[in-house]
Amino acid sequence: MATDGLYGEVDIAPRAPIVAGSFASLTLTYTAGLFGIDDTGALRFAMRYATDMALPQFDRPAEANYVTVEASNGALLELRYEPRGNRRPFDRSFVVRVLNGFLRRGDTIVLRLGDNRFGSPGIRFQTAAEKNFRFRVAVDAMAAGVYTEIEGVPLLEVVAGAPAGWKAVLPTIAREGSRVRLGVRAEDAWGNPCPLHDGALELDWSASLEGVPARLPTRAGARSAATEFAAPRSAAPLQVTIRDADGAPLATSNVMQVVAPDQPLALWGDLHGQSEETMGLNSAQAYFAFARDIAFLDVTAHQGIDFQMTNAFYAELNRLTRTFNAEDRFVTLPGYEWAGNTGLGGDRNVFFAQETDAFYRSSHAVVPDLSDAANDVHTAADLFQRLRTRHAGTAITFAHVGGRYADIVLAHDEAIERSVEIHSTWGTFEWLAHDAFDAGYRVGIVCNSDDHKGRQGAAHPGASNFGAYGGLTCIRAPRLSREAVFDALKRRAHYGTTGMRIHLDVLAAFTSPVELIDADAGAAGTLTRLVRAAPMGSIVRTEAREVEISASMIGTAPIERVEVRTGKTTVATFRPDSFEPNSRRVRITWEGAEYRGRGRQTKWDGNLRVVGNRMARALPVNFINPEKKFETTSGTVAWESTTTGNAAGLDLYLEDADAGTIELETPHTALSIPVTDLAHGALVTDLGGLGRKLSVQKLPERLAATTYTLRTRVRVGGHGDTPIWLCVIQEDGHKAWSSPIYVTR
Repeated sequence: MATDGLYGEVDIAPRAPIVAGSFASLTLTYTAGLFGIDDTGALRFAMRYATDMALPQFDRPAEANYVTVEASNGALLELRYEPRGNRRPFDRSFVVRVLNGFLRRGDTIVLRLGDNRFGSPGIRFQTAAEKNFRFRVAVDAMAAGVYTEIEGVPLLEVVAGAPAGWKAVLPTIAREGSRVRLGVRAEDAWGNPCPLHDGALELDWSASLEGVPARLPTRAGARSAATEFAAPRSAAPLQVTIRDADGAPLATSNVMQVVAPDQPLALWGDLHGQSEETMGLNSAQAYFAFARDIAFLDVTAHQGIDFQMTNAFYAELNRLTRTFNAEDRFVTLPGYEWAGNTGLGGDRNVFFAQETDAFYRSSHAVVPDLSDAANDVHTAADLFQRLRTRHAGTAITFAHVGGRYADIVLAHDEAIERSVEIHSTWGTFEWLAHDAFDAGYRVGIVCNSDDHKGRQGAAHPGASNFGAYGGLTCIRAPRLSREAVFDALKRRAHYGTTGMRIHLDVLAAFTSPVELIDADAGAAGTLTRLVRAAPMGSIVRTEAREVEISASMIGTAPIERVEVRTGKTTVATFRPDSFEPNSRRVRITWEGAEYRGRGRQTKWDGNLRVVGNRMARALPVNFINPEKKFETTSGTVAWESTTTGNAAGLDLYLEDADAGTIELETPHTALSIPVTDLAHGALVTDLGGLGRKLSVQKLPERLAATTYTLRTRVRVGGHGDTPIWLCVIQEDGHKAWSSPIYVTR
């Protein structure tokens, strides 16, 4: 790193805070030091992997994202943008090479991001707020391929934009008389929490109750507001609507149920993410504070990538988890992400019951200190062996899909690997659970964010390759304590959602006692006791050929359908609102991915037109990225959309329920669908890839049911396990998946 003026210096103008997702124009000026830059030498301006600044363009001066470079002495320069032009995490790079000429001391190279001198509005800056946005600038002064980093490059601050919506959060389950917290935040269009103003919000409860707050004070500059109160006695589920000083509604909370003291809690967690010390934005300290104070989580964990973590930062993470952990208020789990290559088993989340110095990396790829390299475990199988022998009962893992995907067929240990993560900001991955079912493994279902922007529990994907809103895991435990949470994770007593606090209970009931199998006993299992009912995550042995499944759920939006599944097969579908063949509402849904790896994004940019009928209106479904267009004209719709295993789509409202044709075109198919063909159910077109398909169906013009209960009988297979699980699909596209109940004969 340059410290003596030999290699030059860098200035940035302007240095004022930049609004996340706005158009900005920045001038980065490099002034050469004593060495200058020799002919064919280069300058590299690198940004973090987690930035989602718009891709630059170099040849359309009047358009957005125009970038230029020039040398003060007229030297000919080459400018390239290289997404992997430097060692991670600062790999997003502008590389400026001197092709004809050289620089002496005092000569300058000026890089203009969003050069607005010729009509460009600027470059669309990253969409996530960040306290210390930095360019890591390095110079190859001698044209030797050796870059020296420039010290003292100014930092920038990226701040939230204007409020675009509000969120209100209550506990899903509260015990009567216990202290509960109501939390509120405002978010900009990209999901960044916005500074509040001095004042108060009005609280409009769904029932008239004593002891609940009527107003919520807000403090200028704070990014959230919260109040605590004793949970009142209430037989009915409770919600609160937040109103401004003029009485206008801002948000309605999720539902809170008040239960008896012996009932399990529903603890919301996001157990997977990064901070700036590894691959993310903002500090690890801010990471935990955001999870607790802004997302209002009950449980969180940091999952720094192992081959990027120094021993010093791992020790700091242990300090942070120990400091933030507070029984009955906020639980942290120590751990890290084991990030072996896919061919060696792929990504695993590692969690310990308590802080430990034990740290088994997949490699030291970008960690220069090799003093503890002997502790490395290079394969997932070796990781499981190490954890089993040295941390029996006090370490667990989840398999997940990130940059690398977990290959659980190649490596799995049922005593260690308790669950699979099937949703995150990377997308939706039910196929990971299917792999487990095919192999006869017993795994629970978790969903987390794997957020890289420091927004645990409220993870908007932004505008990069992250294609979905971050998930949440609901943990059913008797107490908000690290011991109770860890035990629930071992028992698979949890379910996952795509980020909404959907309440879900699933129970298997039997006409005669069945054997409940110890979750720690592996595939063979040992009898713990006889039961007549088993909750999600249980393993039971029975000779019965059928099991009764009951489920209750409370959505954060109307419930479109509930699928009861055995393994990979949907055996029953329940719709709270009955099918209406004469409905004028048509839902078109696209979903899936290209393949399992990093390039999984599937583009669905397309259009449709209505022939022989009139379109009253069209509304997007699960469009998260504000940059993706959704445009309607008379009788036509055009859109931009990308999925990564998750789903998006639109609702089309026709003037005539039975007339005309819908002509639809996407990169993967072109369809002409007579509206009358939709009177008998959904039309589904499989389109290859990984679960890639397009569905067209009629929905009731108004879905109203946010609460639903069901009871059904499910056949048990003749040999081995029958995994029975539910998927809840809401009208807004959000989902919840229960951990399976494994019924074995």
